[in-house]
Amino acid sequence: MRKCTRCLTPETVDTITFDEEGVCSVCRQVEFKQEKIDWADRQRQLDEIVAEHKGKGLYDCIVPFSGGKDSVFQLYYIIKVLKLKPLVIRYNHWGYRPKVEDNNTSVFKQLGCDVVEFTPNFHVVRELMQESFKRRGDFCWHCHTGIYSGVMHMAVRFETPLLFWGESTAEYHSWYTYEEMEEVDEKRFNRLMNQGMTADDMFEFLQGRVERRDLWMFDYPKRKDLIKLKVQSICLGNYIEWDTKANVALIEKELGWKGQPVEGVPPEYDYEKVECTFQGMRDWSKFVKRGYGRANHLLSIDIRNGRKTREEALKIEAEYDGKRPASMDWFLETIQMTEDEYYENLAPHQVHPWKFDRSSVETGPVMPDFDKWDRTDLSHIPVGPPKGTHTLEISHRNASAAKKQDAP
Repeated sequence: MRKCTRCLTPETVDTITFDEEGVCSVCRQVEFKQEKIDWADRQRQLDEIVAEHKGKGLYDCIVPFSGGKDSVFQLYYIIKVLKLKPLVIRYNHWGYRPKVEDNNTSVFKQLGCDVVEFTPNFHVVRELMQESFKRRGDFCWHCHTGIYSGVMHMAVRFETPLLFWGESTAEYHSWYTYEEMEEVDEKRFNRLMNQGMTADDMFEFLQGRVERRDLWMFDYPKRKDLIKLKVQSICLGNYIEWDTKANVALIEKELGWKGQPVEGVPPEYDYEKVECTFQGMRDWSKFVKRGYGRANHLLSIDIRNGRKTREEALKIEAEYDGKRPASMDWFLETIQMTEDEYYENLAPHQVHPWKFDRSSVETGPVMPDFDKWDRTDLSHIPVGPPKGTHTLEISHRNASAAKKQDAP
């Protein structure tokens, strides 16, 4: 399988291209970011946006928040540097780990902000997880869509037009480049987040197992409402030079934010994707489909930023990527699926030329907080279509769409 000659990015990553030197498009984008962008001018643009919205409504802006490193840094920057009054919106995807809740309580108390959390019906979430996994090989559809469309609904309801998101996707993918000012709008939502499936599609797929009104937060708001509000939904990373490790160091020092071990992640990156119990299985699914995991992703970032050599990174990648998560049985019980069914559903979503070999798989270590993960017994509440209904053929029919669209 071909990889970038500079970082470790493989050809199976969606939107990636290689130039005549074998360097991937993301490496070139980050090169442009480091060498060509006038960050002082970008800061002036940000100051103008802030001046336009500050003090004009109940809140100056909205900050989507998970409690991970990026959203904590965003909130700190917006309150302490930009001096704005934000409304924090938190989508509860039912997978938050205990330490994240402790971090969030501390961060909210220290910074002082209003927080609204919305939590979808877990019976609905499980149906969406299983259905999207069968159709796209990704069980996180409810999270991708809920975080983005749900937050936009809150913007309309609280009449707050300015929304701040984190880094540009140009940092990791080539859906957008640093040469354009990426906006987090409906085009981006349909391009990146919903995997080619709308809430209307999901309602039809679920064949009466949920009500249409159960899916309101997964629908993008009406365009006329967004136009009336004059929504401006932007990536903070397009206006300030984003450096994840520097951001983490800042929130650790200023807020006492704490990381923790994550399945498949080298210990030195204990700040990465710390918030979700499902993260290890999501990264494992990507490895099964595309042949790379979270370690590959993180090491490539460090190579681009001059913090690791390619040779160092290759050794670490071999040690951490490609291990079956110890949480797999717990996860499969949650969505009521056997391990054989899991791999059968992923098989048609494999991206050429990668070929996954299940026979050589080792299981990774158990996370220190694993005994605290929720184990509510829902075995008496079935998920999915009635037994005997063949859904695997659905997976095959939709595999090509999934290969084109895997959310970051």
